[in-house]
Amino acid sequence: MSDPNPINPSPPQRSDLSQGWGRLIGGLTLLGPAGLWLLFLLIFPIAIILELSFAPGFRPEDPLTTYGLENYFQAFQPLYVQVIGRSVFFAVATTLLCLLTGFPVAYWIALLSPIRWRNLLLLGFILPLWTSSLLRSYAWITILRPTGVLNSLLTTIGLPALDLFNRSPAVLIGMVYSYLPYMVLILYSSLERLDRRLLEASADLGASPPTTFWKITIPQSAPGIWAGGLLIFITSLGDFVDPELLGGASSMTITRLIYNQFLGGARNWGFGSALSMLLMLAVSLAMALLIRYGDKNATGT
Repeated sequence: MSDPNPINPSPPQRSDLSQGWGRLIGGLTLLGPAGLWLLFLLIFPIAIILELSFAPGFRPEDPLTTYGLENYFQAFQPLYVQVIGRSVFFAVATTLLCLLTGFPVAYWIALLSPIRWRNLLLLGFILPLWTSSLLRSYAWITILRPTGVLNSLLTTIGLPALDLFNRSPAVLIGMVYSYLPYMVLILYSSLERLDRRLLEASADLGASPPTTFWKITIPQSAPGIWAGGLLIFITSLGDFVDPELLGGASSMTITRLIYNQFLGGARNWGFGSALSMLLMLAVSLAMALLIRYGDKNATGT
């Protein structure tokens, strides 16, 4: 027999509907403070920067009247392409150096070191992160400057002094030192879950240690390698402190270029906004790759 009143829902349907609205309202209540925070301190500023990026040659004292793509065309001029390329070079080189130096450390702590010492070893390795990145950069200035600790030691033992300060090698040294602990932590988290039964089976079947490493260890730790590499690339691409303090004028990066447009002598907020949007686009693409290929247990994504 058909329902005599098909328009009005039955009592169970009303109950499900009220519960659904209750969950929705409860979720919005919990997300409200964080949502407003993101809206006013992230979404609105990005929207303003996006608008300014289409204002050719905009300065804060100028009226915002014209729009166009001139700022983006200017960003791809040879001089600025060189700056962007240098920023990408620093980010890629820092990532590779952190991976090459951090993987053996993470491997030894996760698989070879005594279990009772692992937490202490990790604590000792991340101890530099307890200090400010600015202080760490100033420490490297003290070490690498022409009359610094390194050159004083070299001349004392009869070796020639090294001209590293205000050059690209000094920037890479500072950036690798800053980001290496993050790489070690992420790789350790991935290597710690390595299935050691596969390592034992590979050895029992006569595989050499290099073969076991490339056939068993690397494939199992690949998500951690992706996560650590992309995270270091994203962070180092936007690094401002190390290139500014250790690189000098010859190591101009996109972050320093953006700073000059907003707070330096250039005062071209339109061009600085276009560069900022390009940097955010590159970081967003790297974040998408991190979410797709990264180790979620290692990065928390």
